Amino acid sequence: LDILGHDDPTMIKLLEEMTGVDAKKIPLDDPETMSLFTSNRALGIENDSTLGPTGACAIPEFGTKFVREMLIDTKPTQFDTLIRISGFSHGTAVWLDNARDLILSGTATVNEAIGCRDDIMLYLISKGMDMEESFNIMESVRKGKGLKKDPNWEKDMREHGVPEWYIDSCNKIQYMFPKAHAVAYVIMAFRIAWFKVHYPLAFYAAYFSVRAKAFDATVMCR
Repeated sequence: LDILGHDDPTMIKLLEEMTGVDAKKIPLDDPETMSLFTSNRALGIENDSTLGPTGACAIPEFGTKFVREMLIDTKPTQFDTLIRISGFSHGTAVWLDNARDLILSGTATVNEAIGCRDDIMLYLISKGMDMEESFNIMESVRKGKGLKKDPNWEKDMREHGVPEWYIDSCNKIQYMFPKAHAVAYVIMAFRIAWFKVHYPLAFYAAYFSVRAKAFDATVMCR
């Protein structure tokens, strides 16, 4: 059985109980919280040798070494970009040897590169392509089948002004995350990050209660 153990709702429940704050009312455009994804200045730290340049450590979805390096590469300042990064990190062959190279080379911006499966369909429709064809292309790409299923797809994309790098990117992807799923994850992560900035004591109490399975009490007490 593929059973997901969701710690985020437990974290949020504890944080609400400790602070009296209704997490659903936390603004998703809070500037200090948003700043954690590019800097740890809001935490009173700067360029810590262990934590690195961002304040994302211990924030769900964004705390792993892999995604923190992704934050350094993309420097997100908008909530929408965080959703795209969630798509990059959960996909297969979406970020490495694909979107990352396009962004760092200046070929595409973060918001132009393909992050979630929905991005493909919406982009192709915006270019004037047929809606059903756009949907079928998205479905093929997100399953890792690329654009080979229909020989007209690449031809139609070029005729509608889709750049060559976009077509190449579609053919590299092996699995893609649905955007709604990414949005749900990022909303939870942002709420928890908000507590890290505004209620740090509650944040660390909840973190060490829920997420830290074991730690050295002697070291922690220092």
